[in-house]
Amino acid sequence: MSIRRKCFISYHKADTDEVNNFIKTFDDHHDVFIYRAIREMDDNIINSTDHDYIMRRIRELYLSDSTVTIVLIGRCTWSRKYVDWEIASTLRNDAINKRSGLLAITLPSVANERSKTLPSRFNANLNGENGYAKWYKYPTGAVSLANMIEQAFQARTLRSHLVDNSSQLFTNNPTC
Repeated sequence: MSIRRKCFISYHKADTDEVNNFIKTFDDHHDVFIYRAIREMDDNIINSTDHDYIMRRIRELYLSDSTVTIVLIGRCTWSRKYVDWEIASTLRNDAINKRSGLLAITLPSVANERSKTLPSRFNANLNGENGYAKWYKYPTGAVSLANMIEQAFQARTLRSHLVDNSSQLFTNNPTC
């Protein structure tokens, strides 16, 4: 097995049961990664309209010791402002907090749906095989997930020039 990376898990709370199953399977049972996440973000936790400040505070408070962010894609993940903020913070690179790798995994509940929507900031970094981020089907096992995580970890240096974090942060949740 490869090195266990500290992975921040970004998701929509409507998918909590599937997310907990993912964590239980791949962290608790198979030790593929070391789990990090925000269980519940209070609207007032980062009370500011300064987007740079919001990204920096999320990075400092929640993502500071993670090296890869895994966005678990459910039906409405694309429409959650906190997911957008977490992706923006993941892509941020400064002297104190280094950028993390970024990958998305489609949850089983939406695997067979024809139309799956990615968060727009994630999508801006996808670009097939030539982007900073990668999008995967749900892993078939521990080894396949470990490989996905390692590729995202390596992208921090190999593909950092491809990062696009230029769009404005969501200020509310679009209707899903």
